[in-house]
Amino acid sequence: MALSSAPGHGSPGDFDAMAAVDGIAAHAHWHRLLAPHTPLRDLADAIHAVTAIHGNHPGMIECALARAAEVDTLPWLVDAAAGFAVERAYLAQLTAAAGPLPSTPGQSETAAALAQQRHTLEALANSDRIGSATGAVAALLADWRALRHVLDAAAARFGVEVVVPILPPANPPVPAAALALRARSFGASQLFAQHRGLWGLLEARASARRG
Repeated sequence: MALSSAPGHGSPGDFDAMAAVDGIAAHAHWHRLLAPHTPLRDLADAIHAVTAIHGNHPGMIECALARAAEVDTLPWLVDAAAGFAVERAYLAQLTAAAGPLPSTPGQSETAAALAQQRHTLEALANSDRIGSATGAVAALLADWRALRHVLDAAAARFGVEVVVPILPPANPPVPAAALALRARSFGASQLFAQHRGLWGLLEARASARRG
């Protein structure tokens, strides 16, 4: 799950459009997790994995905010950080309700892959390339809409009250320089690639549990 050189899709700066094509909602396992009778262990596995990647503080958004590479985006990042704090608390509730991580072959390899992905995303959020971190955060917000469907489905199955999201839209202020816009598209494509890799891993783990 290292940084990908593959280009993203969708219009530059339209992160919701990019998410529709490159995000987790285009992945078959996302649809499986939303099925009414999907195994609870598959939902629990997804909750634990998402928490491992995005449940730590500081996370991607806080790193991008601390770096402040694009001054015009700071108010948007502040709103994103506040909104994601709510999501992080929601994840903590869901993880507790989901119980232990489901027993799955290759657990040590999974732990290593999740740690590597978290490191990759942190590096992206701390990138010296102006625009990359902004694009990655915008992609996270755009893709989180689809991910929220999974979290809320898990909440319904595990008896957790759904938390109202307060995340801002995935539309940071338009940069003045075309280079920054291209860098944002690059950062977004990397976030989407990491999320697709995560969903592929979850799909493989679900298949392994089925034997």
